[in-house]
Amino acid sequence: MLFRKDIEPRCIYCAHGNAVNDREVVCPRKGVTDAAYHCKRFKYDPLKRVPPRPVKLETGRLRAEDFKI
Repeated sequence: MLFRKDIEPRCIYCAHGNAVNDREVVCPRKGVTDAAYHCKRFKYDPLKRVPPRPVKLETGRLRAEDFKI
């Protein structure tokens, strides 16, 4: 869920930081930091978070009996 309240704080999701790449963030206060780091000024920005991809359905293991009532 994108708008959960219990998101683990990370600089990559912070409204103050700008991502350089997927491992580094430029913070106006701390400079270049690790994307997993966070400080007390962390403010969650849900638009910066990329949710995990949904699980793909494995149709190879399904049989016709699975669809009968």
